[in-house]
Amino acid sequence: MAELRTYELEVFEQTSDYAELRLSTGAGPPKTRGLDKAAIDRLLEVVERDYSQHAVAQKVFGAPQLRDLGAKLADFLDGDERWLTPVLGRPPGIALRINAAERLRHLPWELLAADGSYLAVSTSAPLLPVRSIGTNAALNDQVKPANRPLRVLFMATSPEGVEPVLGYEAEEAAILAATSRTGVELVVEESGTLEGLGFVSLDHGAGYFDVLHLSGHAKIRADGQPVFVVENEFGGRADATADEIAQALGGRWPRLVFVSGCLTANAPDAGAFPSMSESLVRAGAPVVLGWALPVGDVSATEFAAELYRSLAAGQALDRAVVEARQQVYAKKRGNWHLLRVYADRSPLAPVVTPRNQPGRALIQIRPADQEFLDPQTQLSRVASRAEFVGRRRVIQRCLRTLKQPHGSDGAAQALVLAGMGGLGKSSLASRLLDRMSTTHQRAVWYGRVDLPKFREVTTKIDFPTMEQQIEATKLLDNTQAPLVVRLRHLLHVNGPLGQTPCLFVFDDFEDGNLDERDGRHVLSSEMADILPALLTAIRDTGSPSRVIVTSRYRFPPPVGTRTVIESLETLTGTEQAKKLANLPNLRPGSPVGLDIRQRAIEAAAGNPRLLDWLDRIVAAPDLDVVGLITAIEAETDRFRRETILAKNLLSSQSAELRKMLAKVNVVELPVPADTVHAVHDHPDAADHMKRAVQLGLMEEGTDPETR
Repeated sequence: MAELRTYELEVFEQTSDYAELRLSTGAGPPKTRGLDKAAIDRLLEVVERDYSQHAVAQKVFGAPQLRDLGAKLADFLDGDERWLTPVLGRPPGIALRINAAERLRHLPWELLAADGSYLAVSTSAPLLPVRSIGTNAALNDQVKPANRPLRVLFMATSPEGVEPVLGYEAEEAAILAATSRTGVELVVEESGTLEGLGFVSLDHGAGYFDVLHLSGHAKIRADGQPVFVVENEFGGRADATADEIAQALGGRWPRLVFVSGCLTANAPDAGAFPSMSESLVRAGAPVVLGWALPVGDVSATEFAAELYRSLAAGQALDRAVVEARQQVYAKKRGNWHLLRVYADRSPLAPVVTPRNQPGRALIQIRPADQEFLDPQTQLSRVASRAEFVGRRRVIQRCLRTLKQPHGSDGAAQALVLAGMGGLGKSSLASRLLDRMSTTHQRAVWYGRVDLPKFREVTTKIDFPTMEQQIEATKLLDNTQAPLVVRLRHLLHVNGPLGQTPCLFVFDDFEDGNLDERDGRHVLSSEMADILPALLTAIRDTGSPSRVIVTSRYRFPPPVGTRTVIESLETLTGTEQAKKLANLPNLRPGSPVGLDIRQRAIEAAAGNPRLLDWLDRIVAAPDLDVVGLITAIEAETDRFRRETILAKNLLSSQSAELRKMLAKVNVVELPVPADTVHAVHDHPDAADHMKRAVQLGLMEEGTDPETR
């Protein structure tokens, strides 16, 4: 589509009572006319009355009050001369850069209407109001689009105790789906902290990302300061000002910053104070998008998806914003007009080239779920990046473990994801690989691994050069040297993988890699040659490579190495609600009867895999769904553990351990370990709890004092 023309609208205040309105179209001298201060005050009064947060919240899509307000705004600009609106209505449309004092800049120019139609969503001559901040780049600076896919740094924030919990996973999934045709490199900063944002930005360097997308809550403090709600290092709430966000980025600004939170484009006190979006532009961001008033989660997600669809396809930035707004308007979303654009004087040009541009680079990283394929069906066994929900705190802890440098507190060579079947251990491992895809290569094994299978690592990793791959193959094939010696050479700073950090993943580790001995699980004879050697080599070389193990059972870590265990629990209520929203038959409002849905959800008891399975069967016409759910309800534990023979395991335990489980089983909520000791007053209570957790007969939470 044709690029938008750029016009400039300036309000030049000559005295305290009189101002001049100037329109520059690039063809001849600016058009000018006078503005009376009394007329400005009357307009501001009308807007404050009709476009307040409360008033807009009560209006539905197509409300005549908003169209009337848009007409008043157009009349104000037109004046008696009627010289503006005819210029704005010409194809292919314009980006109107508005340079005015704060009181006028914050007005909802997106509502400008002519002949009963909104100009901002016109299909023939759309208008894009741009609140111009006259700093930084010159308007005629040329910006060359990058000949590669779009790169987006995505950071959602979800502090503990802040409600409502936003659907940031759905937003990420929508962006991935919208850009699936053209491709996008979506890098996620998972901590939700300014420190984490700064590290990702610094590690990738200036100019790497095209877009920074911040998703979360925002507010205006009592002192009039706009803040974006981020997380602290413990997952609690922290309020970040525009200056603090700018400080975290350290001048490494992408072409576009989207602060997708309520009030991020709201100028407090009727425009007397700058909005967060304006402040970010003044701090150095070329273009910033924000929301003027509270916006619905669904509308914000839909807008973001359409915006990045256009940008990834090579559309100009101004045209991409216009098309996203048009799409939200077409879906009859009542808050289509709340999106604001703030910009310096750099052009709103394309960020990347179109998909079929000659020489355009390809995305090199495959989605991690494609590494977790069933050996027989070759279908993924884990939730895709677009399907994964929840586990936020678990992911944050795991990433801290995997990124912790050797010698620091919490450093470990391996991370073990432990828990009962169906809780999503493999899906979590896949999520971690995706989150570290720009820094680490990956090698994934499924089930039993012996030495020949382990040596396939050289075919799983993309070595920087063919020579390094050949050297790695020779090292691993040289059976004359101990495996630990070969792996040290492999991971040494000058070795084939010295400059290629890897995540080595052993998935479904209990299947063939563990033996039961004296009532506990230990490494099998073959794995006892592999895992200790690999962890020792990582430790000895100081390599940033790490090992991830998913296992139903715990096992003693190899001597001299450090392993961190992350125990998975069933989904929380919030996580389950997000999971259900993605399930066609169990989601709220599905055609399946409410009673069946509720019984199925309760029978699943927060187990993600069982929820997926039940979602498939509740709508099957040839199954006795009621009878099947009844059977599951009667034998929930057996279904939840699937192939784990819980009854056999239980019957083989000591009488005292079984008594403890019987006592604890009457409590449905997590309880502190001290409570278990209190109800199971036995000198070996601690050993009984440890044993029950190892066998999957009891869940252990992330709090070491809770079972």
